[in-house]
Amino acid sequence: MHAYGPPPAYAQAVLRIIDARTGEPLEAAPARRGLTRVEAHASGLDPTALRVLLVADLLVRALELGGTPVFALLTGDREKPELRAAARTLGIRPFEDGGDLGSGLGEAQVLHVTAEGGATPGGVLVAVAPVESPTAVADLSDPGALRLALLSHARDLPVRLDADALDEARRTLAHWRGSVADWARRPSRPVPDEVRGQLRAAWEDDLNVPEVLEVLRRVESWPGLPDGARFETYAYADRLLGLELTRDIGSLA
Repeated sequence: MHAYGPPPAYAQAVLRIIDARTGEPLEAAPARRGLTRVEAHASGLDPTALRVLLVADLLVRALELGGTPVFALLTGDREKPELRAAARTLGIRPFEDGGDLGSGLGEAQVLHVTAEGGATPGGVLVAVAPVESPTAVADLSDPGALRLALLSHARDLPVRLDADALDEARRTLAHWRGSVADWARRPSRPVPDEVRGQLRAAWEDDLNVPEVLEVLRRVESWPGLPDGARFETYAYADRLLGLELTRDIGSLA
């Protein structure tokens, strides 16, 4: 990353998703400002089902950040109320019930998000690798740490959700929230265009959230960058991540 200064301009990125049916990348929203339907297929209250909903939530957030209207649905036949409650705890925004909804919304694109090997109707298929966990039900006692642990891996790679992974996520999240609260006391500065471009290039590249997290790590120690710009960068990225990075503002003595 260059030293802080007047950053270069960057081209507006377009969200591209790998279609698991074909293995080819395509535009998630091919029609500018056209409605996109994101349909999450998840049943049962298990960590993999929660990861499916989290990936769908990220997809909705990324599309909305790009100005695309989104209609989000949840389709499943088991433990749907329990799954919805766990999703709320994890910071996943509500999905409409897709059980009785057919096509005909006038959407320009339909994106189906499901666990690897899951069957869905026609449309773009976004496959999510399984979560390996010592327990059949995810530990929701620290939802921020759980969310970060799941976000730290590309969605096509399995996640081992053990105590070590959750402890590492818990430490990272506490550190970032404390840093953001400290930076918030400094004069605000805009997100450098170079950094904004790196963040968007990461998440527009098949929802490469691990790279978004790497950008934040680089920004934390970028020489010469005002703390107010670090704060705005983390707040901007959190619109996608949903980690409540600004939660501790005002709590420092």
